[in-house]
Amino acid sequence: MADVVLSGVSKSFGSGKAQIDALKDINLEIPDGSFVVLLGPTGAGKTTTLRLIAGLDKADSGDISIGGQSVIETTPAQRNVAMVFQQYSLYPHLSVRDNLAFPLKSPILRTSKSEITERVTQVAEVLQISEKLDNKATELSGGEMQRVSIGRALVRSPSIFLMDEPLSSLDAKLRSELRLQLKRLQADLGATFLYVTHDQIEAMTMATHVGVLDEGKLVQFGTPREIYENPNSVYVASRLGLPRINTVPANLVNTAPDNAATIGLRPEHILVNPTSDASRMEARVNRIESLGDQTRLHLTVADQTVVTLIDPHTGLNKGDAVNISLRDPLFFDNHGARIR
Repeated sequence: MADVVLSGVSKSFGSGKAQIDALKDINLEIPDGSFVVLLGPTGAGKTTTLRLIAGLDKADSGDISIGGQSVIETTPAQRNVAMVFQQYSLYPHLSVRDNLAFPLKSPILRTSKSEITERVTQVAEVLQISEKLDNKATELSGGEMQRVSIGRALVRSPSIFLMDEPLSSLDAKLRSELRLQLKRLQADLGATFLYVTHDQIEAMTMATHVGVLDEGKLVQFGTPREIYENPNSVYVASRLGLPRINTVPANLVNTAPDNAATIGLRPEHILVNPTSDASRMEARVNRIESLGDQTRLHLTVADQTVVTLIDPHTGLNKGDAVNISLRDPLFFDNHGARIR
């Protein structure tokens, strides 16, 4: 494995009025052995970042190094990276065994037959698909096909694994299972992963570091907990957390800084029926969502709607009046930047 560093990397597509700036002066360090997740909506620059590291696209400016060596002028084959795509990208006429072995048969790698057999067997055991090795790819379930796709990357022992939303086409149960398996694999292998997604749950549960992208700019980088607790903007705050952070006008409370335009309230920081009178506010219940392990309470405070979490066994009903207090509110200026 190796660390990967992007220094001042920019990339545009098109020209003139049709030009799209996909990445703008990106500086990013992916530590050796880390699981880095790039988070952002469609068009933020996530996949472009992967393609530049893989060598599938060429940067307009800046440098990319892998293991301390610049790769900006090298071919994809020379970079020793492995990419897993959203779609499975398997050869349907080949068996699982042959799909897994295919990358190792490259004349560049010069892998012996005995080593190919050994690596395929090891990867199949790790991914729990040993009994499927002689099946055709078309005979597999969606989850099994994605594991084979991941296995094609694992057999190569690359410098870095690049993953482009590999779980997005799977159902919720399979996504949950494969999230756990991917995190376990990364930890067991000590591998370097760069994983892109718009799914905040994937970012929170798998990442050692999260990079938040906004229209081609890296706007914050840190651990999932740092990003969640100390976002530097409203945009970043809205990327992590479920339910999403509540944003309300600063005049809702009289303790906001003078230059604050918006208050950010995490659902767990809105306390219902507090014992203390400090900062107590009146609210009314307008909706109750019971999710089994938790209950989401939709409240109207003044003319603003907010969501908080309460005990699943609440006796509240729609229309009830309640008292609330706010803990650790986040303040943002009229440009959306954090006020510390």
